[in-house]
Amino acid sequence: MKISVVVPAYNEEKYIRKCLQSLIDQEEKPDEIIVVDNNCKDKTVEICKNFPVRIVREKKLGIIAARNKGFNSALYNIIARCDADSIASPDWTKKIKENFKTNSIVALSGPVKFYDFPLKSTMLSNGYSTVVKRIYKNHVLIGANMALRKSAWEKIRNEAAAKDSHVHEDVDITMLAGKVGNIGFDKKMIMLTSARRMKKRPHSFFVQYPVRLLKTYRRHSKISKSVIK
Repeated sequence: MKISVVVPAYNEEKYIRKCLQSLIDQEEKPDEIIVVDNNCKDKTVEICKNFPVRIVREKKLGIIAARNKGFNSALYNIIARCDADSIASPDWTKKIKENFKTNSIVALSGPVKFYDFPLKSTMLSNGYSTVVKRIYKNHVLIGANMALRKSAWEKIRNEAAAKDSHVHEDVDITMLAGKVGNIGFDKKMIMLTSARRMKKRPHSFFVQYPVRLLKTYRRHSKISKSVIK
């Protein structure tokens, strides 16, 4: 089992070094690390060139476009993803492999813990996962800490929403993957990440995200389960 790790990046010069170093230092090394340059104008790409990573360019700005570029560029049968401001636990890829080997799942996620926020625990992400599971009857994929089989991605990518403003992209891909198979959630597969969006743009976190969640629900209520075969 081989793993491709995808890291979307837009002007992440303050964070990308620690993220990539955490991936390089994994107990079980990823087989490739793909950084998606989403039109960076700072030193992000320059920093990335100091690491054994593959850099791909996505001109269309937005997390969905960058994610899709990375996923479509992945070579191996498991595609993992984290954010550029995240720091992976040393056993992150190891736990991904263990879960896919021992469980009948097509996708996997785990909790995130904010390293720059007073509440340094997984309580927020675990609570979010619990609530969303009750709504959508499946574990939710958290963008900063997720993995899925390449075969599953190939089945759902043409149905994934194309614009960030139309959906909550984590939930969009969750609902599509859930139609292909089971989604796992490992509470011990922890990813450290920044709470900068919550602190600097609380409106986007507490207002825009819930609105996108509602849009996602409405979108998928119109999609037939027979679309994905």
